[in-house]
Amino acid sequence: MAAFDSSTMPGSMSATAVRTPRVFAPLKSGTATTAGAGSSGPAQELPTLEGVVFDVDGTLCLPEASQAAAHEAIRAIERRAMDEQAAQPGLAELMQYLDSRGIRKGICTRNFDLPVKHLLDTYLPDSLFHPIVTRDFRPTKPDPAGILHIASTWGLAGPDASGLIMVGDSIDDMTAGRRAGAATVLLANEVNKHLVEHDHTDLVIDRLDELIGVLENGFVGRKL
Repeated sequence: MAAFDSSTMPGSMSATAVRTPRVFAPLKSGTATTAGAGSSGPAQELPTLEGVVFDVDGTLCLPEASQAAAHEAIRAIERRAMDEQAAQPGLAELMQYLDSRGIRKGICTRNFDLPVKHLLDTYLPDSLFHPIVTRDFRPTKPDPAGILHIASTWGLAGPDASGLIMVGDSIDDMTAGRRAGAATVLLANEVNKHLVEHDHTDLVIDRLDELIGVLENGFVGRKL
C-alpha cells in the first residue's frame, strides 16, 4: 500500500498542543446535540462522530505473549499465532452496535495482512472494515499518516482526522491518534496502565463494549 503524505495535512497536532476535552454528539436518537447554552453564550452544535479506527493486536484481539525482534521472525510468529487468536471481550457487541448506528470502521495496525484477515473472517465476518492499513503502509504509527489516509479515503471534510476516534492499547496508537487530530481511546490492561494518565489519552476503557455507552450518550474526553 502506498504511503499517505501526512505533511500535506496541516491539521496534524504536536505532542505538546493544549486542547479542551474532546466531545462528540450522542448517537442515541432524540438526544440533544448542542452544548454550552446559558448566560455564557449561545449553544454550540456538538461534533458528529464520522468513524472509528482500531488497532488490532491488544485491541481487537488479545495481545500475544511474546514478540520477536527480527522482521521475518515476527511474520512467522504471527502466522503460527493465528490458530491461537482470541477476540477481546466485547468485540462482537461493539461492532454490532457501530454497524447498527452506521458508523464507519477502519483499521490501522503494524500487523501483516494475513493475521488481520484471519481475525476478521473468524470473529467479524459480517462487519465491514475499510480501509485496512497494515504493516506495508509507510510511515507506520506513531506517525499519523495511516489515520489521515483513512480520513481521506472516507472523504471527510477538513485537513485532519478530528471527526474520528482512534482505539488502541499502545503509546504509538495514542500518539498517532493525537497527531492526526483524532480523539483517542485506550483499551487498558496491566501492561499499559501507565498510559491511563498520558497526555495523548482522551478516554480509557477496560472492555471494548464499554464504548457503546460512551458513544450512545455522547463522547466526553478527560480534561488534559
